[in-house]
Amino acid sequence: MQLAIGVALLAGAAILAPLAYRAVRRSCRRHGPYRPRSAAVAKRAGQPITVAGVAVAGPGGVLESQLARTDCVWHGHEVLRHFWVLPGDGDEGQERACDSIADYASTEPFGLAVPGRTREGSTVLVDPAGAELSGADMCLQRLVGRPQRGVPAPADDLLARVKGRISGIFRGETIEFEYREWVLRHGSRIVAHGMVELRDGRPVIVPPPHGRLRVERDDSAARTPWFEPRTVGAVLLGAGTAVSAGAGLLLTLGLG
Repeated sequence: MQLAIGVALLAGAAILAPLAYRAVRRSCRRHGPYRPRSAAVAKRAGQPITVAGVAVAGPGGVLESQLARTDCVWHGHEVLRHFWVLPGDGDEGQERACDSIADYASTEPFGLAVPGRTREGSTVLVDPAGAELSGADMCLQRLVGRPQRGVPAPADDLLARVKGRISGIFRGETIEFEYREWVLRHGSRIVAHGMVELRDGRPVIVPPPHGRLRVERDDSAARTPWFEPRTVGAVLLGAGTAVSAGAGLLLTLGLG
């Protein structure tokens, strides 16, 4: 009788094993971000994907930020003009406000790699053009007073480094200009949410058709809880298979 039970348990484990394997693998693929392995990500061409790893230099090498001259893999800067709002008829006092008059972000692709594995061919590229990037390090914030006639303003050397056009409606009375710059440093842990596109056979993370590519620092990225029903079911199925196989083996060998 015990031999029959043992054989039945082993047979059940043999049937459940492939089901448990597929369930666990499907759960991990559904809930966890991909590791940036080029071959695996390439198979997802044309599909949405979340990839987690460390930021590394792209094909063009390490970048230098525009204002602070800091080494990085991505950089962006903004110039704000602070001003006094001109009072209207009957208004009393002055109100301070600010406008953005310049905004720039680098568009050179950078790499996403598994920590410690950054050799050529093992990284996935990220195209940051138009991306929504959060968690970058602020490397510069400087206030510069408005130019005064006949008074040198050495801090205005930043103006010549601003990329792109300086534009906007210069309303009110200028108080000062504020320069701010952010960088994504080599080795920063990040998560990219986008779509896979193949360029010359190499996978690149790009924006989805009707959205923006999102790049976040790993410590601020939202993660799906492991205890969702599908995940729990996969774990229980795997555990049940292991217990059935173990019990069947013990009963069979014990009687042998």
